[in-house]
Amino acid sequence: MVTGGVLTAALLAAGGSGDEPPVTVPRDPAREAARRELSKGMYHENDPSLFQRALDAFWDWLGRLFGTAASATPGGAVGLVVVILFVIAVLAALWWRLGTPRRHLATAAVLFDERVRSAAEHRAAAEAHAAQGHWNQAIQERMRAVVRSLEERALLDVRPGRTADEAAAEAGRALPAHTDRLSAAAREFDDVTYGGRNADEQSYHRLAVLDRDLENTRPVLADSATSTAHSTRQGAAE
Repeated sequence: MVTGGVLTAALLAAGGSGDEPPVTVPRDPAREAARRELSKGMYHENDPSLFQRALDAFWDWLGRLFGTAASATPGGAVGLVVVILFVIAVLAALWWRLGTPRRHLATAAVLFDERVRSAAEHRAAAEAHAAQGHWNQAIQERMRAVVRSLEERALLDVRPGRTADEAAAEAGRALPAHTDRLSAAAREFDDVTYGGRNADEQSYHRLAVLDRDLENTRPVLADSATSTAHSTRQGAAE
């Protein structure tokens, strides 16, 4: 609504004068004069900011949404609150049961980092973690000790970027008696490193026993396997 003072000012701006007799201004010029007058900054000093207007619009929208949902829910607003609380309870139960969602890696990360350490160093680190009950870290270091030991014995090529699964598959060809245990150790490593699982003392003990058994196992070389097969065939022919 245009106040009397503003309307008077608008009429004066349109051509009227305070000392002259009142003039009749057509409706459209009067409206335009009032619009120009009201567009001056002095009339908008106390207007809410753009952020405040947006916030008010959001709360208005949220209020309308809540009112519409309440009208469509049995029990009105109370029923809507009950439904919201039920949904929150279900989500909380799922979060507690499944844990925080984790992003699954498309491929397994590499087994070693950039720092090169010997098998003995990895074993020492594993034992230090185990002494403190840090079973995840102990599993990781012991698996690295296993693979590094196989590299030091020339049963595996030293290859940067190798994963635990790849190492287990390659080592299984040289040590076929331990193929299943090597695969299980690689899965354990992946689970605690990338799958968000927690290891325990028994898991670490199994891996430590595997490490010691591998140290005392002679590899099955390709030439030996060929000679054995040839001897078997020759004996059968005789």
